[in-house]
Formats: sequence, C-alpha cells, structure tokens
Amino acid sequence: MSWLDQVKWDAQGLVPVIAQEQGSGDVVMFAWMNREALEKTAELKRAVYFSRSRNKLWFKGEESGHVQTVHEIRIDCDNDVVLLKITQEGHDPGIACHTGRHSCFYSVFKDGQWLAVDPVLKDPASIYK
Repeated sequence: MSWLDQVKWDAQGLVPVIAQEQGSGDVVMFAWMNREALEKTAELKRAVYFSRSRNKLWFKGEESGHVQTVHEIRIDCDNDVVLLKITQEGHDPGIACHTGRHSCFYSVFKDGQWLAVDPVLKDPASIYK
C-alpha cells in the first residue's frame, strides 16, 4: 500500500491541510490537497495545494512569491488531516495570507464580533498584480 493510499481522502478526493511555521509554531494557513498536490509537495519540498475555487493545483507563492518551504509532513491519528511544518518565504516576517498578513487567522472573536488584530504587512494590491 502506497503512503498516499493511507490518507483518508474525502468524497471529493481532498484532505484538509494545516500549514504551521516551523520556527514560531504559528498556524498560518488552512487549505486542501488532492493526491497529486500531496505527492508534489513531498517531491518538491514546497507546498502545493488544490484550489477548490479554481479547480486546479495551486503552487503556494506562484503569484505572490510567498512560497512555503516544507520541512516535514505529518498526518493525524485518523489519517484525515495533514500538517505541514513550513518556512514562509518571500517577506520578513513571512506572509501566508492573501490579505497581506502573516497568518490567515488574524481575527479574534471578542464581545460578540470578529476583530482583525494582526497587521497588514504588505498591501495585497502590491502583491497580486
């Protein structure tokens, strides 16, 4: 049995993926992978996701330059969630979010509402041309 066959893919052939920065431990992203994306990620040591909205492989950083170098790939105890230990490249500090922030998890629930608490490090208009 192939290591890819051990992953519990959902009905669409996808698995959820968490990207965690190796140095800081920050969770910077959540995305999806199909079999080909996970295989390419392991081969290239670079995060490759599956874009559900575009229905195609998404090489993280292909437009923004904010590439994720993959140091380790883990799977959870149920074999249905993948964790990538990454270094976020392309900006210091690393930008993982399309909003120009370090992490996609920049909002906190407080007093009945979501508040953006992390700063925009780079204007998205200058990232995506």
